[in-house]
Amino acid sequence: MIVKECMTRQVELGTPEMSLRDAALKMRDGDFGILPIQKNDKLVGMITDRDIAIRCVAEGGDAKNLKVGEVMTEKVL
Repeated sequence: MIVKECMTRQVELGTPEMSLRDAALKMRDGDFGILPIQKNDKLVGMITDRDIAIRCVAEGGDAKNLKVGEVMTEKVL
């Protein structure tokens, strides 16, 4: 199988300033578990449903007030 045969073509992007709740809603509505994060037209990180669960929910965080930039994975390969 070739990667382009199974990859998503319509990519949704988030920003570090958006709330975790807004990111989670975007991920729910788009039915995906990862959201690339951009700032000034540059990829600066990724946030996953696992990032939200482990770094926010499990720690007792408030998804309405925490920003994506506070819990996202910054190193993108």
